[in-house]
Amino acid sequence: MTATPTRDVLLTCPLDCPDACRLRVTLGQGEDGRERALKLTGDASHPYTKGFACVKTVHYPARQHHPDRPVYPLRRVGEKTDPEPRFERVTWDEALDDIAVRLRKLLDTRGPSSILRYNYAGTMGLMEGSHAHALWRALGTPELDETICATAGTAAWSLGYGARYAVDPLDVPHARLIVLWGINSLSTHSHLTPQITAARKNGARVIHIDPYRNRTSGYADTHLKLKPGTDAALALGVMHGLFAHGWTDEAYIAEATVGAEEVREAAREWTPERTAEVTGLTVEEVRDLAHAIGTTRPTYIRVGYGMTRHENGGTNLRAVTLIPALTGDWRHRGGGVVLSTSGAFGLNRSRVGGAHLVQPETPHINMNELANALTPEAGLGALVVYNTNPAVVAPDSQRVRAGMQREDLLLVVLEQAMTETARLADYVLPATTFMEHPDVYTSYGHHWLGYNRAELEAPGEARPNTWVFQQLARRLGVTEPSVYWTADELLTEVLSSGHPHLRGVTPERLKAEGTVRLSLPEAFLPYANGADTPSGKVQLSPAPLYRAVEAVVNADYPLRLLTPPAHHFLNSTYGNLENLNRAEGEEPHVLVHPEDAEAYGFGDGEYVRIVSEVGQAVRRVKVTEAAQPGVAVVEGTWWGLSAPDGTSINAVTAQTLTDLGGGSTFHNTRVRLERVESGEAVRKAGELLQVR
Repeated sequence: MTATPTRDVLLTCPLDCPDACRLRVTLGQGEDGRERALKLTGDASHPYTKGFACVKTVHYPARQHHPDRPVYPLRRVGEKTDPEPRFERVTWDEALDDIAVRLRKLLDTRGPSSILRYNYAGTMGLMEGSHAHALWRALGTPELDETICATAGTAAWSLGYGARYAVDPLDVPHARLIVLWGINSLSTHSHLTPQITAARKNGARVIHIDPYRNRTSGYADTHLKLKPGTDAALALGVMHGLFAHGWTDEAYIAEATVGAEEVREAAREWTPERTAEVTGLTVEEVRDLAHAIGTTRPTYIRVGYGMTRHENGGTNLRAVTLIPALTGDWRHRGGGVVLSTSGAFGLNRSRVGGAHLVQPETPHINMNELANALTPEAGLGALVVYNTNPAVVAPDSQRVRAGMQREDLLLVVLEQAMTETARLADYVLPATTFMEHPDVYTSYGHHWLGYNRAELEAPGEARPNTWVFQQLARRLGVTEPSVYWTADELLTEVLSSGHPHLRGVTPERLKAEGTVRLSLPEAFLPYANGADTPSGKVQLSPAPLYRAVEAVVNADYPLRLLTPPAHHFLNSTYGNLENLNRAEGEEPHVLVHPEDAEAYGFGDGEYVRIVSEVGQAVRRVKVTEAAQPGVAVVEGTWWGLSAPDGTSINAVTAQTLTDLGGGSTFHNTRVRLERVESGEAVRKAGELLQVR
């Protein structure tokens, strides 16, 4: 029997992850005679990807060719409130003509403020992610503030350092102390692990700071299980130790920072005893952390966005990121702190996504407040969703769903899967995947640009986001040239900045090589002599101050709920793959400490109702000391269809915003747990499985 011929192609992963892996995808003929993705792994020749893909993305071919993937335009038949949605296949012309007519009516009668785009990072591609916004900005629709993940951290970082530069990940093996603070890096940044392992072989110690025990905690030498939202207090306690014991780099402070005395004064009261009381750590743990950071050069700190998911989350992160400015670690290769590498790319983004079209008077809507925006009185007549799944991922998700079910709202969803958002749509427009369209990729975890060719023919009539919006633009009479750019035109534009990091990086070279490292110095020490701030120095003032959250736990809501990422999911992208659901335990669980399980009277494996001030969700209990007393943990953004009650965990999270950047507060939720009769939960689960 003759073997079916195959070919390997190299592509950059498009998903919202700092690793932006270079992938090797094996393509071959399927049973239908069409070429398809057969296997996926990492590119062994890439210096950062190093030949492996994460446990999620190795399964991307199953998502790529999922039997429920929409591949033709679909129009709703029936009511949005029907238990099981029904759609009919229509032509692209039928769909686009009708959508354009309805949008034109809204524009003419109610103005552009009646139409909202809602998007996020389902693809990190500059073309199908960022540039797809150009149509909506040309029409003058409200500006969506994309705040659900990173803006609190970005705002905090920019106050101290300006542009988001970072330690080169390939320099991590030089570090002798590694502090993973608020990040489960083995699950969410897995390609950093080989670098940390190399550092450990060179004698480095690894400390993990996180409110619950996860994979990274088990990998680390030390796990500090601090109380949620107390990161600023711990950072100030570390600073107290640095100043008290003379572990600061006074030369660096004098030459490269401003405001050190203000920070010294703010840290004065944060003795090990007070820090321990607030954070829940022991005095010895606080002292050990300060001593380790104060006496070990280089120290590498990797922060995650988890610590920003609180009312005072921006301050939490800012306090931690200022520590290397006191120790002078920025002058040591492998030393410093990392939030994002994205500032190093230096692209010309002035017209990407129609950025130049946004006017000062353009109204803004914070994406965390979608539930409010979808109320009838807010005035929206159309919602166009792409690269995200708000029925599952947005805060206060039951109100979001209710808003999307309004019969007077035109809901258009561009998708690669029949998500819960797509199931509520008036039109589902089939979108291409990263294997099926060309695109350009940066990274927020390393320093390589990526370019993907369209290597697979799109199934059925699936089309790129930008194709759809260009077709709508023609029907709406939009003449703005940037709306109609090709991927090649976009590539030429973004590489035209003249930034030194792009020296030698041309469109021709990037397309030929597929992945190109930025032109960085051999020893990249971005803040060795100051920062990209108005003063030219690291801005230590105003000093970060710890404040307890206003939403304190109480008798009605005695537990703090955390909703961190799961190991086998990436946001909601893989929620339709049953094998990954099984790997995560078949259904979502709530992790509860034994003391709380005993106090509130439920056991391992029972169902409980998680109740907050905005909603409720049913989950199965897992009693474990991985959690801490007073804290409940639900890992992963499961589709509600996988939950016993059909509800996303974001039914219980609120639209409360962070102190900086208007970010989300998913870890700020206070809840109580109520026992649910297992028969009720199982019955509902069975009903949902029949629907699926």
